[in-house]
Amino acid sequence: METLLEGLGEGFEPRAILLTHIHFDHAGASGALVRRWPRLPVYVHEKGAPHLADPERLVRSATRLYGEEDMKRLWGEVMPVPGPNLRVLTGGEKVLSDFKVAYTPGHATHHVAYLHRPTATALCGDVAGARIPPSELVLAPTPPPDVDVEAWHRSVDLLLSWKPDRLAYTHFGDATDVERHLQALLEDLDAAAERVQQTDMEGFIAGHRERIFSLVDAETAEAYLQAVPSDHIFLGLDRWRTRRSSAGEAGRGGERQRDRA
Repeated sequence: METLLEGLGEGFEPRAILLTHIHFDHAGASGALVRRWPRLPVYVHEKGAPHLADPERLVRSATRLYGEEDMKRLWGEVMPVPGPNLRVLTGGEKVLSDFKVAYTPGHATHHVAYLHRPTATALCGDVAGARIPPSELVLAPTPPPDVDVEAWHRSVDLLLSWKPDRLAYTHFGDATDVERHLQALLEDLDAAAERVQQTDMEGFIAGHRERIFSLVDAETAEAYLQAVPSDHIFLGLDRWRTRRSSAGEAGRGGERQRDRA
């Protein structure tokens, strides 16, 4: 937060916080920023809004993923956003006069993206993946609990339909090679989903690290692994695969019952 405020400059006052989703690396400081600017509106998808108003459940879930020690080190105190500051989105809105909103699930069920019309810039959160400039490598961040590969493909199609001149993605920077970037993202997403089906977590992590270090220099590789931890990729995609398999079994069970009838 101190780095953010320093970058904004002394005397700067934001119009609003436009959240793409409520994962702590994107939204964790929202309550603290509202405490600094009490009239600051916070825009968020309707599925994420209750967790900003009362983050206790989200903190418990994240603590299971990161562990108690890393949770405190990484995120500090996560403060609630008061209800009057929340602006709830569903997708399809226009906010602050010049931002178009779209519902873009895949990385998370409550993910949205914003198109800044005057500059044709798509503010994508994690639906556009992670990239460490000047590298052209794009990785799909797939942490649990609600990754959905098929929905992610549809969300990328929606981004492409905007025909943006530029993608602004959170980890870290922006890109003007829009179609190549998004195609590289989907290729990585699909390849990772396939590898998860072929190996266990230990094997996946080892292979994922080896691949990244073979494609970029060591310092950049470490930055990628901090932005997109290998274990999170496996856990999210393995949960998606299990959930998808269970849904398929349930569907086939219903078909068998109808056949017997």
